[in-house]
Amino acid sequence: MQEKIKEIADRVREMRELSDIPVKEMAEHLQVSDEMYRKYESGIEDIPASLLFEIAHKLHVDMATLLTGEEPRMNIFTVTRDGKGVSVERRKQYAYQNLAENFIHKKAEFFIVAVEPKPHGTKPETNSHPGQEFDYVLEGTLKVYIHNNEIILEKGDSIYFDSNYEHAMEALEGGPAKFLAVIL
Repeated sequence: MQEKIKEIADRVREMRELSDIPVKEMAEHLQVSDEMYRKYESGIEDIPASLLFEIAHKLHVDMATLLTGEEPRMNIFTVTRDGKGVSVERRKQYAYQNLAENFIHKKAEFFIVAVEPKPHGTKPETNSHPGQEFDYVLEGTLKVYIHNNEIILEKGDSIYFDSNYEHAMEALEGGPAKFLAVIL
């Protein structure tokens, strides 16, 4: 996994440099310190998926290009077979599987996200990113933390929210949860 993190970091740095975007400008765009951004580009810190999404927009490339190093080619449709999406473990508490990495000019990113249960009493780390997010629970029970609220979602439930607000997801009932995430 560390090798994959380094490959993505190298692609981000190279594309930023080719786009003549200074580190300071990219860090400001992402609302992180210059020092943290440099850690992302060096591979010292893993880039959260939400920030990678924003980096892709700033660089005017598809997120799949940053994840895989390949340009998406499909413009009419793309099919992702069960379990065959590009898997990326972007944050320690979630495992992401991109469902449409090969489609050009997407207006949203689509992921299956797996959440493993945490030790009792451990609250997950929150994150935020520009835009909106839609999450649909496929398996398990999920607790969503958003802007001082805690919402319990069961299989078949969904939530749509402004992802600029700090949010996190937690698997409940001692088992994993899986949800479809659409990031707009």
